[in-house]
Amino acid sequence: MLWEAVRLAVQEIRRNVLRSLLTVLGVVIGVAAVIAMVTVGQGSSAQVTAQVESLGSNLLILRPGLPVMGPGSRPDAPRFTLGDVAAIRALPSVARAAPSISSAQTVVFGNSNTSTSITGTTADYLELGGWVLTTGRPFTATEERGGAAVCIIGQTVRQRLFDQIDPMGQLLRIRNLSCEVIGLLQAKGASSFGQDQDDLVMMPVRTVQRRLIGSSDVSGISIGLRDDVSTARGAQDIDALMRERRRIGPGDEADFSLTDLKQIAATLSGISTILAGMLSSVAAVSLLVGGIGIMNIMLVSVTERTREIGIRLSVGATSAQVLLQFLVEAVVLSVAGGVLGIMVGLGLAAAASAFMAIPFAPSAAVVALAFAFSAVVGVVFGYFPARRAAALDPIEALRHQ
Repeated sequence: MLWEAVRLAVQEIRRNVLRSLLTVLGVVIGVAAVIAMVTVGQGSSAQVTAQVESLGSNLLILRPGLPVMGPGSRPDAPRFTLGDVAAIRALPSVARAAPSISSAQTVVFGNSNTSTSITGTTADYLELGGWVLTTGRPFTATEERGGAAVCIIGQTVRQRLFDQIDPMGQLLRIRNLSCEVIGLLQAKGASSFGQDQDDLVMMPVRTVQRRLIGSSDVSGISIGLRDDVSTARGAQDIDALMRERRRIGPGDEADFSLTDLKQIAATLSGISTILAGMLSSVAAVSLLVGGIGIMNIMLVSVTERTREIGIRLSVGATSAQVLLQFLVEAVVLSVAGGVLGIMVGLGLAAAASAFMAIPFAPSAAVVALAFAFSAVVGVVFGYFPARRAAALDPIEALRHQ
């Protein structure tokens, strides 16, 4: 009996193909939107997690001032020095520490120039930041101590200045300083905040301090803890050291902030998940609209086929059989919309992932849930029209024109 009901439902849908397609359009849009939003959200979370994991599990960032704006923040907090970096590096819980100071400058090579970020740091910064050299070498200890005029460039700078020319050994001009290119960084692409990570030039920190900025300050310190040290213990040791060096009492507010990158990753992933959930909830309203469309068209179908229903009832069909026929037809419409929505949603998610350069991370659970929900929509919104058809009086139905 069920198979016969499915056959009749497919036959009726094929008889009115255009009307059937328009009927399930709401379900298609709803399912596609939900799957696309959730898949893109999961891809964004996966990208954030992968970017942070590439930096290592025990990485802390030390910066002057507090991490938030508003009352209590310290925008005038004193910066760090290379002495602070050396003191932190001497802690038993710390494996390596790298200073960083940035300056926006115009870099010139031949007839080409570009505005980029100059980062003064040490060779440890490459490992702490997950940077890989495609060619060349990092700074040597002698170059770092002497403030040598050498630099390592990102892929964006290479493309803007050198095009097809090999940058290794070439001289870049920054103001009145010429520096030799000794390394080329592997491309990282955009960060989680959309910033081009490859648009930079790295130089020894003392070179930037003495010859570009004219200051001995350090704006940030990247700290890699030993593998057997927890971030909580490492943060406690660093906090105690910096309070001592900056003469801050135990109960006084610190004028520096220590950030655990794992916490940032968890926060960003949580935000991505919440946004994807909210957008998916909004998109799910389309399923409700699609269900109303199915109920509306099924009511029209019952009215159009009243004489057919009367004939079936008069030749021995039961009310349950009639109810099943129309209920199956509504479910078939809804399920067909769900299948089309899944294909469209995965296609949109794949295109969006490729455009945004994030992982394509479809979830089988989400796809199954969207499909099941589309079937439920057919049952819920198809029951009333089916019940109405089953309740028709055979004699009155036969008289219907």
